[in-house]
Amino acid sequence: MLKLLPSVASSTQTATSPELQQDIEQFLYTEGMLLDDREFDQWYELLADDIHYYMPTRYTKSRRDSKKEISNFDEAAIFDDDKASLGLRIRRLATGLAWAEEPPSRTRHLVSNVKIRTTDIDGEYEVECCFVIYRNRLERQTDIFVGARRDLIRKNDNQHGWVIAKRHMILDQGMLLANNISIFF
Repeated sequence: MLKLLPSVASSTQTATSPELQQDIEQFLYTEGMLLDDREFDQWYELLADDIHYYMPTRYTKSRRDSKKEISNFDEAAIFDDDKASLGLRIRRLATGLAWAEEPPSRTRHLVSNVKIRTTDIDGEYEVECCFVIYRNRLERQTDIFVGARRDLIRKNDNQHGWVIAKRHMILDQGMLLANNISIFF
């Protein structure tokens, strides 16, 4: 799955210390909890100023056309955001006029299979993981999003110790059956 995602950095090795592994995993768990608790302003603080938040479109293709399964950067994408556009989405949610999230979704973010690689830049790590996001909205609307992502995590002096500089996600679903995709991944 992750081979379909573009690399977000020039990674050099796969071995990391148990302390680094735990530190980055705890950061990812905290991030998920902030999203689940709808603490979007605090989540926004975890994003680097130069973040690229990207989820390409996925297509169902035969084996011989498998290179066309994921849209390219210059084609349609589900998300292709920078920090400013993510901030606009958060501010819109706060107005109560974002009908896709009124009443708000209840979510649960789960991450697993966390793999960390060092990069050529000290304090930056390429972090791959799998995710499951459960969303329930209204009385009967339930969506489950499953996929993988590749992040560039950068050491920072904020209270969590890290920021997300890039997030490239890919869903396993070829067709989204959700009424909307108005949550953060």
